[in-house]
Amino acid sequence: MPTSTTLDELDHLLVTALQTAPRADWRRIGAALGVDASTAARRWARLTGAGLAWLSCFPVAVDWLTPVVAFIEIDCVPGRLHEVAAELAEDPHVFNLEHVTGGRDLLMTVVLRDNAELARYVGFRLGRLDGVAATRTQLATTLHSEGSRWRLDRLDQRQRDLLVRDRPRDRGEWVLRAEDQRLARLLVEDCRQPVARLAERSGLSPTTVRRRLARMDRGGALMYRCEVARFLSGWPVTVYLWGSAPPDEVTRLAGLLAGLRETRMCASLTGAHNVLFAVWLRSVERVQSFETALRRRFPQLEIVDRAVALWQVKLAGQLLDPQGRHLRGVPFWTWDDPGTEDALGDLVARLRAGPGPQAAAP
Repeated sequence: MPTSTTLDELDHLLVTALQTAPRADWRRIGAALGVDASTAARRWARLTGAGLAWLSCFPVAVDWLTPVVAFIEIDCVPGRLHEVAAELAEDPHVFNLEHVTGGRDLLMTVVLRDNAELARYVGFRLGRLDGVAATRTQLATTLHSEGSRWRLDRLDQRQRDLLVRDRPRDRGEWVLRAEDQRLARLLVEDCRQPVARLAERSGLSPTTVRRRLARMDRGGALMYRCEVARFLSGWPVTVYLWGSAPPDEVTRLAGLLAGLRETRMCASLTGAHNVLFAVWLRSVERVQSFETALRRRFPQLEIVDRAVALWQVKLAGQLLDPQGRHLRGVPFWTWDDPGTEDALGDLVARLRAGPGPQAAAP
């Protein structure tokens, strides 16, 4: 890995351009940045090859199910934390997995098909995993903001307009159709594959691929994220804050929190602590001053707990090293483990059969 501790201005511009238009061709990106297409492509290849920046893609909603988002806190047996993290990081539906400070060892964000699948995952996957001592699960009732909206903000309006000038302005369907699954999975693997390559691998014609991509883009059915290694971003510290707010104030407060420059994610939760949000800060020293500013601006919101991420093991389906450099992706999709299906079937059979013979009373 290179030892550089900074990104130069072109690097920052390139990352922001791909955050703005992740599938734009290199000619357009180069024109927006004032360089030729080969320079833009070569610079991106250098950044990705060193794990300093990367792109990812994942479905937001599909028409055959309404997925649930849950945050799971995990307590680990002493000495087993990293072993547990390495095991869970390979689960394709685990979106984020982080070693954090405070009253839990690991904090995990998962996306599953429904509450029943979440119960199966917590009970049969986590509950039977060696090294897991305890878990606590909260559902997100609303996801107000997530990391794909975050920008380095290095482009001016002219550059942004050039990058998105052909983007459809009318909104289409906001879901993936069943027939889009193959194409979506290919984009999850590598979202910058050209149309010709996607057509070849999917068995669709190039015209069909373009039409489906345009429809999914109009509807926002796929979410793209361009990330940069945190130690080079200028925002190296991730802090999770749990808050408690009056029920009739949660939506308003969450909307305001989501609009803060520092906010990467904001969700309403099912528990007594009904707001969870993640912020990026310049340093650990700013945690208290940031929280003080929150208290002054949002007196209705009580911060009840906090955790600093020590290692983001997995971020949006991508595995990272302790410095936040990209290692490889785990294609994000729903979870399926036949072993737990067998265990669930045994449990359902026991429930259907009723209680076993009772011991005779003394």
